[in-house]
Amino acid sequence: MKTLRKIRKSTKALSPVVASIILIAVTVAVSIAVAAWMGALTIGFMGTEEVRITNVSYGTSPAVTVTLANTGSQTVTITEIRVGTGNDLLSADVTLAAGDVTPITVQMSPAWEAGTSYMFKAISAKGNTFVYTATAPT
Repeated sequence: MKTLRKIRKSTKALSPVVASIILIAVTVAVSIAVAAWMGALTIGFMGTEEVRITNVSYGTSPAVTVTLANTGSQTVTITEIRVGTGNDLLSADVTLAAGDVTPITVQMSPAWEAGTSYMFKAISAKGNTFVYTATAPT
Protein backbone atom coordinates (compact mmCIF):
# COMPACT_ATOMS: atom_id res chain seq x y z
CA MET A 1 0.00 0.00 0.00
CA LYS A 2 2.84 2.44 0.83
CA THR A 3 4.49 1.67 -2.50
CA LEU A 4 1.32 2.64 -4.35
CA ARG A 5 1.19 6.01 -2.54
CA LYS A 6 4.84 6.76 -3.48
CA ILE A 7 4.13 6.10 -7.15
CA ARG A 8 1.09 8.39 -7.11
CA LYS A 9 3.06 11.21 -5.44
CA SER A 10 5.88 10.99 -8.01
CA THR A 11 3.46 11.24 -10.97
CA LYS A 12 2.43 14.75 -9.97
CA ALA A 13 5.75 16.31 -11.07
CA LEU A 14 7.18 16.70 -14.59
CA SER A 15 9.62 14.09 -15.71
CA PRO A 16 13.24 15.28 -15.96
CA VAL A 17 13.20 14.74 -19.75
CA VAL A 18 10.17 17.01 -20.28
CA ALA A 19 11.63 19.65 -17.95
CA SER A 20 14.92 19.61 -19.89
CA ILE A 21 13.13 20.02 -23.23
CA ILE A 22 11.13 22.98 -21.89
CA LEU A 23 14.31 24.66 -20.57
CA ILE A 24 16.09 24.20 -23.90
CA ALA A 25 13.10 25.60 -25.83
CA VAL A 26 12.93 28.68 -23.58
CA THR A 27 16.69 29.24 -23.92
CA VAL A 28 16.54 29.05 -27.72
CA ALA A 29 13.56 31.43 -27.85
CA VAL A 30 15.31 34.00 -25.65
CA SER A 31 18.52 33.67 -27.71
CA ILE A 32 16.63 34.37 -30.93
CA ALA A 33 14.91 37.41 -29.40
CA VAL A 34 18.22 38.84 -28.13
CA ALA A 35 19.93 38.24 -31.49
CA ALA A 36 17.13 40.05 -33.34
CA TRP A 37 17.26 42.96 -30.91
CA MET A 38 21.06 43.28 -31.21
CA GLY A 39 20.84 43.08 -34.99
CA ALA A 40 18.40 45.99 -35.02
CA LEU A 41 20.75 48.02 -32.82
CA THR A 42 23.78 47.50 -35.05
CA ILE A 43 21.90 48.65 -38.15
CA GLY A 44 21.32 51.99 -36.46
CA PHE A 45 25.03 52.41 -35.72
CA MET A 46 26.20 51.41 -39.16
CA GLY A 47 25.70 53.94 -41.93
CA THR A 48 23.52 53.13 -44.88
CA GLU A 49 24.47 53.92 -48.45
CA GLU A 50 21.43 55.10 -50.38
CA VAL A 51 21.48 57.34 -53.43
CA ARG A 52 18.50 58.27 -55.57
CA ILE A 53 18.62 59.67 -59.05
CA THR A 54 15.86 62.22 -58.62
CA ASN A 55 15.81 63.75 -62.09
CA VAL A 56 17.32 63.54 -65.55
CA SER A 57 17.16 66.69 -67.69
CA TYR A 58 17.96 66.52 -71.37
CA GLY A 59 19.73 69.64 -72.60
CA THR A 60 21.04 70.42 -76.05
CA SER A 61 21.99 67.01 -77.44
CA PRO A 62 24.22 65.26 -76.28
CA ALA A 63 24.16 67.03 -72.87
CA VAL A 64 22.23 65.38 -70.01
CA THR A 65 22.00 66.57 -66.40
CA VAL A 66 21.60 63.77 -63.84
CA THR A 67 20.55 64.89 -60.35
CA LEU A 68 21.76 62.65 -57.50
CA ALA A 69 20.46 62.82 -53.92
CA ASN A 70 22.14 61.03 -51.02
CA THR A 71 19.25 59.84 -48.85
CA GLY A 72 21.44 57.58 -46.70
CA SER A 73 23.28 58.29 -43.48
CA GLN A 74 26.88 58.22 -44.72
CA THR A 75 29.00 59.84 -47.40
CA VAL A 76 28.82 58.05 -50.75
CA THR A 77 31.29 58.17 -53.63
CA ILE A 78 29.77 57.53 -57.04
CA THR A 79 32.50 56.07 -59.22
CA GLU A 80 30.48 55.54 -62.40
CA ILE A 81 27.34 56.73 -64.11
CA ARG A 82 26.25 54.47 -66.94
CA VAL A 83 23.47 54.89 -69.48
CA GLY A 84 21.55 52.80 -71.98
CA THR A 85 21.48 49.13 -72.74
CA GLY A 86 25.18 49.15 -73.57
CA ASN A 87 25.94 50.72 -70.17
CA ASP A 88 28.11 53.45 -71.69
CA LEU A 89 30.23 55.21 -69.06
CA LEU A 90 29.30 58.88 -68.68
CA SER A 91 30.98 60.23 -65.56
CA ALA A 92 32.92 59.20 -62.47
CA ASP A 93 34.13 60.33 -59.02
CA VAL A 94 31.33 62.29 -57.39
CA THR A 95 31.23 62.43 -53.57
CA LEU A 96 27.94 63.12 -51.81
CA ALA A 97 27.67 63.77 -48.07
CA ALA A 98 24.51 62.63 -46.28
CA GLY A 99 21.62 64.81 -47.46
CA ASP A 100 23.46 66.31 -50.46
CA VAL A 101 21.76 66.85 -53.82
CA THR A 102 24.11 67.29 -56.77
CA PRO A 103 23.37 67.81 -60.46
CA ILE A 104 25.97 66.38 -62.84
CA THR A 105 26.05 67.36 -66.50
CA VAL A 106 27.40 64.66 -68.78
CA GLN A 107 27.75 64.20 -72.53
CA MET A 108 26.06 61.12 -73.97
CA SER A 109 27.80 59.30 -76.77
CA PRO A 110 26.06 58.74 -79.09
CA ALA A 111 23.78 61.72 -78.57
CA TRP A 112 20.33 61.09 -77.10
CA GLU A 113 17.40 60.58 -79.43
CA ALA A 114 14.00 62.22 -78.91
CA GLY A 115 11.33 59.89 -77.48
CA THR A 116 13.83 57.19 -76.52
CA SER A 117 13.81 55.78 -73.01
CA TYR A 118 17.22 55.53 -71.31
CA MET A 119 18.23 53.72 -68.12
CA PHE A 120 20.74 55.58 -65.96
CA LYS A 121 22.81 53.68 -63.37
CA ALA A 122 24.85 55.33 -60.62
CA ILE A 123 27.43 52.90 -59.19
CA SER A 124 29.05 53.57 -55.82
CA ALA A 125 32.57 52.76 -54.67
CA LYS A 126 31.09 49.88 -52.62
CA GLY A 127 29.50 48.45 -55.75
CA ASN A 128 25.88 49.41 -55.04
CA THR A 129 23.83 50.28 -58.12
CA PHE A 130 21.08 52.91 -58.17
CA VAL A 131 18.85 52.91 -61.27
CA TYR A 132 16.57 55.50 -62.88
CA THR A 133 14.76 55.45 -66.22
CA ALA A 134 13.93 58.61 -68.18
CA THR A 135 12.54 59.27 -71.63
CA ALA A 136 14.15 61.92 -73.82
CA PRO A 137 11.77 64.74 -74.81
CA THR A 138 10.25 64.76 -78.26
